[in-house]
Amino acid sequence: MSAQPTNHSCIFVIDDETTNLKLLHKMLVSEGYSSPVLIQDSRLVLERYKELRPDLILLDINMPHLDGYQVMEQLKALDDPLLPPIIMLTAQCGQDYLLKALAAGARDFVIKPFIRVELLMRVRNLLDAHLAHRLVHSQKATLERMVQHRTDALYQARIQVVHCLGRAAEYRDNETGLHIVRMSLYSALLAKSMGWTDSECELLLHASPMHDVGKIGIPDSILLKAGKFEPEEWEVMKTHAAIGAEILEHGDSELLCLARVIALSHHEKWDGSGYPNGLEGEAIPEAGRIVAVADVFDALASSRPYKKAWPVEDAAAYIGDNAGKHFDPTVAEHFYKNWPAILAIHNSHMEPQEP
Repeated sequence: MSAQPTNHSCIFVIDDETTNLKLLHKMLVSEGYSSPVLIQDSRLVLERYKELRPDLILLDINMPHLDGYQVMEQLKALDDPLLPPIIMLTAQCGQDYLLKALAAGARDFVIKPFIRVELLMRVRNLLDAHLAHRLVHSQKATLERMVQHRTDALYQARIQVVHCLGRAAEYRDNETGLHIVRMSLYSALLAKSMGWTDSECELLLHASPMHDVGKIGIPDSILLKAGKFEPEEWEVMKTHAAIGAEILEHGDSELLCLARVIALSHHEKWDGSGYPNGLEGEAIPEAGRIVAVADVFDALASSRPYKKAWPVEDAAAYIGDNAGKHFDPTVAEHFYKNWPAILAIHNSHMEPQEP
C-alpha cells in the first residue's frame, strides 16, 4: 500500500498475547513506523503513557489484570486534552462489543485476525487525524498566548496612563511621584490586612494614585499658595474632590470606577465633618477610608514648600489621635498593626535629598 506514515509517531501496542505483539510489531515496522512500544501487562499502560504520550494506541479488549475498557477509563481520567485515538483489537465481533468500545472512547474497532492492509490504513488515517488535531490545538494555544500578551500589554498601558494622570496632579502641587507610590503601597497594604482579596488590593494599588486628580482644575493662585487659605480659597480648594470624580465619571472599567470613588470620598471624615458630601462612618466607601489614612500620613511625613516633614512617629501618632474623628478606627487599628511594613515602605521610597 502507498502509505506515507509519520515515522516518528509513537504507537502503543497493548496485548497480553506475545504472538499478537510480535505480529503487530512486524506489521508496523515494515510500514515504516519506528519502534512501536509493546506492552504485555496492562497495569503498566498508565505509567508508560505519562512518560511517552503516544500518538496512537492499539488496545486489546480481553486481558488479565485490566481489560481494555478499564485501561481506557484510566486514560480518560487524566483529562488529557490531546488523548490519542484508540483502536480496539478483539476476536469478538458482536455489535454489543463494538458499541461498548466506542462508548468507552475508542475511535475504531478491528477484528482479529487482522487484515494487514485494513489495519494499516486505519492506523494511518487516525494518525493523520491526530496530527491535524495537534496542529489545531497548538495554533489555539499560540493564539491564546498572543491574546493574553496583548491583553497584558493593554492593561499595562492603562496602568501607565493612570499613573501619569495621578502624577500630573501631584506635579501641579509641587509633589514628587514618590508620594503617590508610597500612599498607594500603604493603601494596598492596609486593604490586604483588612481582608481584601489580592485582585482587589491590586486594583486599589493602581486606582489610589488618582485620588487628587481633581487638583488639575484648581487655579495655581490657590493650589500653590504657601500660606494659609482664606475661607473662600479653601472652598475652591475643596472642589478638587468633586472635580476629580467628574474627570473619572465616564470610565466604566473597574479601575476607573474605583478611582472615582476614591477621588470623591478620601476627604470625607469618620465624624461627618469632611467634604464634599459630609458622609459619616461606614457611609464613606471603605476604599476612601483606607486612602484617607494613607494619604494624610504620607502628607504629614513629607516636606512641602509650605511645611517641613513631620517625624514619622509624630505622623503615625496623628492617625491614632484622630481615629474615630477624622479616620475610621478600624483602618487606624490596621495601620498600627502593620507599622513595621508601613515604615519599611516609607524608608524605601524616600524623597531624594537635594545637593
